[in-house]
Amino acid sequence: MVEKDSMLQVRMAADEKASFETAAAAAGVSVSSWVRERLRTAAMRELQAAGVKVPFLETLKGSL
Repeated sequence: MVEKDSMLQVRMAADEKASFETAAAAAGVSVSSWVRERLRTAAMRELQAAGVKVPFLETLKGSL
């Protein structure tokens, strides 16, 4: 498992947060896991489209 030693704080409206919490519960995962997965997906898509190496891909592959 990859060590999670860094935090990201995000400001959002209460209804956004409630929606994320509901979506995470529907997926059966924590909000933190739900958000990380969605951010990883978006980052991979955008970085690969820009021709930029995705730094966390090798780390994720090594943990599988």
